[in-house]
Amino acid sequence: MQRIENIVFSLRAVILLALAAFTVVMLFFAVQLRMDAGFLKMLPVGNPFIQTYFQYAEGFGGGNRVIVVLENKKGDIFQPDFLKTLNDATQDVFYIPGVARHRVTSLWTPNTRYIAVTEEGLEAGDVIPANFKPTPEGIKVVMQNTLRANLVGRLVSTDFRSAMIATELLEVDPETQQQLDYFKVAHLLETNIRDKYVSDTVDVKIVGFAKLVGDIADGARSVVMFFIVAFIFTCLMLWLYCRSWLLTMVTVGCSLCSLIWQFGVLHLIGYGLDPLAVLVPFLVFAIGVSHGVQQINMAGAEIAAGLDKNQAARATFTFLLRPGSVALLTCLAGFATLYIIPIGMIRELSVTASIGIGFKIISNLIMLPLIVSYVAPGAEYGDKVRRLMETRAKFWPYLATFAKPGFAFGFIAFCVVLGAVALYESRERQIGDVHAGAGELWPNARYNTDSEYIADHFKLGLNVMNVIVESKDVACVDYSKLHFIDTFGWDMRNVPGVQSVVSLPIVAKVINSMWQEGNPKWAALPRDPTALAQATASVSSSTLLVDQRCLTLGVQIYVADTKAETIKNVTAAVENWINDPAHQRDDLKLRIGTGNVTIVSATNNVVEHAELPMLLYVYAVVMTLVIFVYREWRGALCCVIPLVLATIIGNWFLTAAGIGLKISTLPVLAIAVGIGVDYGIYEYNRIQRYMRMGVSPHAAYLQALNDVGSATMFTGGTLAIGVSTWSFSALKFQADMGMLLTFMFIVNMVGAVTLLPSLVAAFEYIWPLKRKPLTEDEARAIRHTH
Repeated sequence: MQRIENIVFSLRAVILLALAAFTVVMLFFAVQLRMDAGFLKMLPVGNPFIQTYFQYAEGFGGGNRVIVVLENKKGDIFQPDFLKTLNDATQDVFYIPGVARHRVTSLWTPNTRYIAVTEEGLEAGDVIPANFKPTPEGIKVVMQNTLRANLVGRLVSTDFRSAMIATELLEVDPETQQQLDYFKVAHLLETNIRDKYVSDTVDVKIVGFAKLVGDIADGARSVVMFFIVAFIFTCLMLWLYCRSWLLTMVTVGCSLCSLIWQFGVLHLIGYGLDPLAVLVPFLVFAIGVSHGVQQINMAGAEIAAGLDKNQAARATFTFLLRPGSVALLTCLAGFATLYIIPIGMIRELSVTASIGIGFKIISNLIMLPLIVSYVAPGAEYGDKVRRLMETRAKFWPYLATFAKPGFAFGFIAFCVVLGAVALYESRERQIGDVHAGAGELWPNARYNTDSEYIADHFKLGLNVMNVIVESKDVACVDYSKLHFIDTFGWDMRNVPGVQSVVSLPIVAKVINSMWQEGNPKWAALPRDPTALAQATASVSSSTLLVDQRCLTLGVQIYVADTKAETIKNVTAAVENWINDPAHQRDDLKLRIGTGNVTIVSATNNVVEHAELPMLLYVYAVVMTLVIFVYREWRGALCCVIPLVLATIIGNWFLTAAGIGLKISTLPVLAIAVGIGVDYGIYEYNRIQRYMRMGVSPHAAYLQALNDVGSATMFTGGTLAIGVSTWSFSALKFQADMGMLLTFMFIVNMVGAVTLLPSLVAAFEYIWPLKRKPLTEDEARAIRHTH
């Protein structure tokens, strides 16, 4: 460490100039960073559901749907003016970039057809004929054809006051051959559809992934405002702590520099900021401030002990490089383990955060002490710091009681009971959305009110799970196969949360009754292959119910919402039915395939199974690094056990607050562990050093509190208050993250200053170790600043 110190400080001017130049270059690239969203990034690659999705999305519809609903406020949809507005809106949707035009469906599109029984036989045609005229007779024909086509609840609301335009989006824009710009699509949906057609008589509802991403991006821009508020608050609190505007600006300035480096590198490697991950860079900034506080805390203490600014900076660099590196590497490992989750957005978040944490090692552990060696205040500031430390020291003997064996064992027992209660209370934690609608937005957000309206007025809405049926030979003329599929559909219709089911057998039964003069007694599957062929021949592949060769069929299960409980129940019902030995056939295979419900189910499954391995990897890294650096496995346990308890209590908080564990909340657990490690490592580093001097755990902890206690508690409190302002965000998930992080910052800080020293004292009492004495240089580096 002495050699590293000499090398770094002998080249401090060169290093700082190089970092300044690097900052200028990265600033040029950082300002070019943009928000980036993609539908495929949200899919959990490798999941069996998603493998089926990619195989059949083209023929049976994907999950990237957009639904536009026009509501007539003054009456039903069968009005000339409203039908004209519906036609104009259909055309505008048709020409939005990225729209799969062959999938556009409304009353006006040619893929919306009817079949009817007349005196002359079966009659078929477009619901709105090509020669339609807005006369009373023409309107009557449209109304009649709508009923014939059984479109009520599908393209027409059950109260006849709304009509739907449904389509899908392609991931690549066919016109530009570039990845689809979802923010542009969301903007066009708002300006070219909603703003254009909303009037005193017409209202417009829009839902779909593109619209959701656009709304999240609009709300995410407010994060800049909250960052500014948190930044100003942090600066004020930092000044109150260190009483030096110069050191305050140096601390936050170094963290801002690493943020610039992070943004610049992200742009260079082709990354953007996902709207769901836009908080991460600012959390990384907070981690930098946390380490910066430790740096200026020790530098101020060394100046108070009589060292000049260069000596104080050197002592700070040498003494904090090791614990700071361990803490940051552990935090980096926490983010890196997110990469095991096979979801593109999470992996991008992992890379984004890991780059930011890696830069913190340079900006906060090297750059900051080098700048302090030039600009730190002199002896007058040392006197001010000494008086502050004397004032704060009055509280430390009370807190140091946790390191007395008698008190420590009792407190550890209390923590065990608390952990057991938290574990029990968090048993009902939800994996996924807890509430209906988009969990990222507030319940009264326009998107969620639109989604609620569509769910209430249509039987076939946005939320669909498409079960793929694979047949070894033609299924359309095989009664046994169609009856098997029909039985599956009937059982699924009776599952709670399922609104309706559409399949080829259901349509075939309706057509068969039409061939028998519309007699409802014939609404059944005929057993004769010829009659079956007659009933199914008119069902084309455009219905997404069957392919052209009739070897693959789709069963569309429409679900009321995407709440975690609903998705879990429906998915379990489908899987149980498919895996039931009574339903096994050699000639048919059922697979959960396409639709947005399939994607949500797969994502929830991946998050649920990835949480525990991710946390175990983080804990393993913490223990490995602590054992490697300090050569004590007991110290590793002392650092990890408070983190485990904090995670368990955090899950209890999620349950109590009604927040589901999903891809937007899972990274917060890794972030909380990373920041919790910071507190624990700095505390343990001091305790271990003083115990090597031969003092008791209580005396060692008391001195550690004099050194870093105020910095630890200040950091935890300041970060908690700063992120608590997010509770007022326009985005619900950002507000949820603010509450969760506030809670986790406080819990981790309390654990570091109470449970960690209690564990140290307990271990020392039960199994005292002979420690290697401090070297002369190490003893010199530790100053009794009290």
